[in-house]
Amino acid sequence: MEGALDGKPRPRGGTHDGTATPGRAGRSSRRRVVLGTLAGTVVVLFFVNVLLGSYTVTVPDFFRLLAGEQIPGASFIVMEHKLPRAVIGLLVGLAFGLSGSIFQTMLRNPLASPDIIGISYGASASAVTAIVVFGAAGLAVSAAAMAGALVVAVAIYAISYRPATVSGAAGSRLILVGIGFAAVLQAVVSYLLTRTDIRTAQGALVWLNGSLNSSNWDRAVVLVAGLAVLVVAVALLARSLRGLEMGDDTAAALGVRVAPARLGLMVVAVLLAAVATAAAGPVAFIAFLSGPIARRLLGGAASLPAAALVGAVIVLAADFAAANLIPMYLTSGTTLPVGVVTGALGAPFLLWLLVSTNRRGQGG
Repeated sequence: MEGALDGKPRPRGGTHDGTATPGRAGRSSRRRVVLGTLAGTVVVLFFVNVLLGSYTVTVPDFFRLLAGEQIPGASFIVMEHKLPRAVIGLLVGLAFGLSGSIFQTMLRNPLASPDIIGISYGASASAVTAIVVFGAAGLAVSAAAMAGALVVAVAIYAISYRPATVSGAAGSRLILVGIGFAAVLQAVVSYLLTRTDIRTAQGALVWLNGSLNSSNWDRAVVLVAGLAVLVVAVALLARSLRGLEMGDDTAAALGVRVAPARLGLMVVAVLLAAVATAAAGPVAFIAFLSGPIARRLLGGAASLPAAALVGAVIVLAADFAAANLIPMYLTSGTTLPVGVVTGALGAPFLLWLLVSTNRRGQGG
């Protein structure tokens, strides 16, 4: 799966007898170590979220619960609250990490993630409209969020489209159009919140911050089904993504149909962000942070599996902190939405990225 999903073009270097060069072998070894470490961290954080916190359960008791044994108190708290919450946190992190890395690799710009170029704002505006205007709740809000993300993505692509170009939609143009949409949609959300009563606005704000508090098995099943299809689609489009990472002209010379490939990748990335947003709200900056952090861990190489795992690590760690550590030490017992923690992490990273890319002349 790693070779199929990472966004790194495969060099054909090596010795005349077909053996890998030391540099390539070193990169491959580093990738395996990083992916193994990230996967192990995800597993540890998953069990930390399930077993520890305000209600703790031992490992033997957890496996007894999985086997169907009833333990008073633990059966409900673990099986109906903590476990689905951890599962959804894991899947949401994977989906956002994949989505952001696809956009950033395809458009060759670290600012090109769903929460920067307006797609997450499309989901937010649609969901808030459903909550404020139509009184929607639960799955209806999730459906509205998915629809809003798709509509805004289509609008951004349509406005960015230029038939005369190889790609159809230049990356920088798409990003600028997306940022414009984000500003407009943020204003729409602010207007709707000022026009509703305080209770409805409070519920909308909780959703806007991104939260795993309402996680349940129904949402987890939908998320698993969506990701099962979308991950296969990513694997099928991975070759095109590797070509696009080298530039539109190079990709075209390698036989990639640039415009259809970019459209297909954009649809898959939007759907990944949409299903994650529908399950937990627009958890801030996960899509934006995961790709660049994965690249740094891999020494500059793009890797979709690494980005997905980084996303899962961030969500699981941030949710445990928001639900257990921050209430204990900072907020007098008030549980925070996970998006508050990820937003606090992402904002300084965005500022640092803007400064560093501007110094290198890569600001887009």
